[in-house]
Amino acid sequence: MSGILKWIRNHPLRYMEALGQVVMFAFQIFWLGLRPPFRFGLLISQMYFVGVGSLFIIMLTGLFSGAVFSLQSYYAFKLIGAEGLVGSSVAISLTRELAPVFSGLLVTGRVGSAMATELGTMRVTEQIDALETIAVNPMEFLVVPRVMATFIMLPVLTLMFDIIGMIGSYLVGVTFLEIDQGIFLQKIWWYLDPDDIYSGLIKASVFGFFLSLLGCYKGFNAEGGARGVGMAATQAVVASSVTILILDYFLTLMMLNK
Repeated sequence: MSGILKWIRNHPLRYMEALGQVVMFAFQIFWLGLRPPFRFGLLISQMYFVGVGSLFIIMLTGLFSGAVFSLQSYYAFKLIGAEGLVGSSVAISLTRELAPVFSGLLVTGRVGSAMATELGTMRVTEQIDALETIAVNPMEFLVVPRVMATFIMLPVLTLMFDIIGMIGSYLVGVTFLEIDQGIFLQKIWWYLDPDDIYSGLIKASVFGFFLSLLGCYKGFNAEGGARGVGMAATQAVVASSVTILILDYFLTLMMLNK
């Protein structure tokens, strides 16, 4: 019984302490990102890693996400004789929810884990300490470019997901399910608003910031050798994935009520 009470007493305090550390880490990133020196070379390198490196999995996932959602929507709308709404329903679902969330989760698995692993390896091998000894701020040199690059590139990847997803939806809906091409495209034109696209891109920017923040935080504070680096990468992916899903609910709630 005493063990249970101790767990109840200690764990909330640990979570609050960790949350406070993450918030302070984020404030450091904001402060360092707004003042010189601006390391544009490192930023471009990280943008290439995040954006171009993730392009294939984004396109592949987007293509089949649009295709399968079109297939499922067709059989649902067929029950009420509204097959022509397949294109618009897929377009709205992709732009508002599926594209930013799926892109965020995919980039978390590829980029967030890589950031945690790279920084964690540098931490346990004392490379970060070496930067400090030569008067280079490791936060400014290692963390800021990674966070800024993910913040910038995730909306771009989300937009690519939208486009490829709609191509997949069109191929299945018009070619395979034989929905009239004019009706398919006309319904998209009628029902898809620019706000649907903007809301998805805003979500993607927020997701990009938080997944890179958590990945860098876990790696930057890793300890315990190879095992600690592995745990940091795992914790970064889990924390970022859960954070994306939680943020998605609250961002959707805010955007629907504005």
